[in-house]
Amino acid sequence: MPGPKHHVISYIEFGVTDLAAARDFYTAAFGWEFNDYGPAYSGIRSPDGEGEIGGLAAGSASGGDGPLVLLFSEDLDATVEAVRNAGGMIAAGPYDFPGGRRFEFVDPSGNRLGVFAES
Repeated sequence: MPGPKHHVISYIEFGVTDLAAARDFYTAAFGWEFNDYGPAYSGIRSPDGEGEIGGLAAGSASGGDGPLVLLFSEDLDATVEAVRNAGGMIAAGPYDFPGGRRFEFVDPSGNRLGVFAES
């Protein structure tokens, strides 16, 4: 994984109310893997297995009103179902936007994220 780039997001941290439930949700919905650092923190492994791209912090306030983090999907409808089946709540969409479709969801800790697919 290349090193951090100037003015580019390099790490996203989500405050979660229940670390185990959050790990289970993101594993079931998106196949994410984690590095566990005790009962209060799990690092989100980079897709290439080199390093981490974010983390889940137990006991921190969830970021429902913070910046909207967007994930990419090759099959938006399948991702909607995966989020629902994992216990997420669909908050908006799916809907069209210039260049594709997207939806937004709320995870079990109250964090709101979006997922988009190209048209």
